Amino acid sequence: MGILGWIVLGLVAGAVAKLLIPGKDVGGLIITMLLGIAGALLGGFLGSALFDTGLGSFFDLRTWIVAVIGAVILLLVYRLVTGRKTRRSRVR
Repeated sequence: MGILGWIVLGLVAGAVAKLLIPGKDVGGLIITMLLGIAGALLGGFLGSALFDTGLGSFFDLRTWIVAVIGAVILLLVYRLVTGRKTRRSRVR
């Protein structure tokens, strides 16, 4: 699967991750989609490294699951990092 396929997959994975973990994000939709792209890449890397299995094609369910899991992980980490920053700025 080419880079364009990973970008499209990441955009959709970011949207699905946002649906699975609702809430207000500091960055909004654009940051969520960028996190989805990075999450798809992260999920593909972790899936290959941890499970020692090759990822399928664009339409393979395994590829989509790994991409969504990667996007959810990055979205949670992003919320943890930005949540702490916003709490500090509100205290001042």
